[in-house]
Amino acid sequence: MTFAASFYDEVLRELVVALGAALFVGHGLALLRRRRDADRRAVTAGARSAKVKGASRAVAAGRTRDGELVQVPFARSAAFCTLGFVMMVAGIASLTV
Repeated sequence: MTFAASFYDEVLRELVVALGAALFVGHGLALLRRRRDADRRAVTAGARSAKVKGASRAVAAGRTRDGELVQVPFARSAAFCTLGFVMMVAGIASLTV
């Protein structure tokens, strides 16, 4: 027995695939860039003087003065990358059925 998929069902499935692929690719690239960000952090931390107010706190916390993360958290990015892969595969499987 086959059911005719409506337009909105099809679009929703395609959006699940697109969001899953975006999560997978985005966080995968962030994990690949992680080493370069760590090297950049080491260069900037070494260039700072210890007498600069707040320099040691920024290096220890892994954040810039603006509050941005210097390096992407591994566990969070790996979890989102896995979630994106599962969403993408499930969306593709639902499109082919």
